[in-house]
Order: sequence, then C-alpha cells, then structure tokens
Amino acid sequence: MKPKKVTNDDLEKIIAGVKTQAVEAIGNYLYKGFRIQVSKYNLSGAERVQLLYQRRRKEGLCIVSGTKVGKKNPSTGRLYRLCEFHRKKIDKKK
Repeated sequence: MKPKKVTNDDLEKIIAGVKTQAVEAIGNYLYKGFRIQVSKYNLSGAERVQLLYQRRRKEGLCIVSGTKVGKKNPSTGRLYRLCEFHRKKIDKKK
C-alpha cells in the first residue's frame, strides 16, 4: 500500500494513538519525505489477516483483491465484502 500523506496535526493524532495502543494508528504514513510505518510487533498470521480484512471492509474494498466494491447488499444496505468477480467465483459457486 502507498503511504498516506499526513500533516503535523495528523502526526500528533497518530502518536497519541500509538501511546494508547489504538488499532487505528496502524499504517504507513508519509511526513515531509519520511515514511513512517506503525505496526504491531509479533502478530500471528490470523491477527494480520483480521486487521487487513477490517481495513478493506472499512474502505469499501474487496477483501480478496482490494478492488473497489460497487454494489450494496439490498437487505443490509452495506457494501458487499467481495467485488463482482469474486462474488461469482466464491459466493455463487454452489
């Protein structure tokens, strides 16, 4: 993933998040030409996958490929977790 450009105020919020051990502080940031990577130490594979899944769902991306999801689930009103290609391949395989 590309680093997110941050300002002084954003950087202070990230540091406050690190101090409180907030999961929202995790990410790659670009500040005045410096790349800052914030991540948890010694995560298990399942924990890494869970964080990736949560981040992609929040951003409206397919959890498999990371492409933008366009359709919403009519019963819940939320975006689907998979793009159209992976919905056909995984969910509608039955």
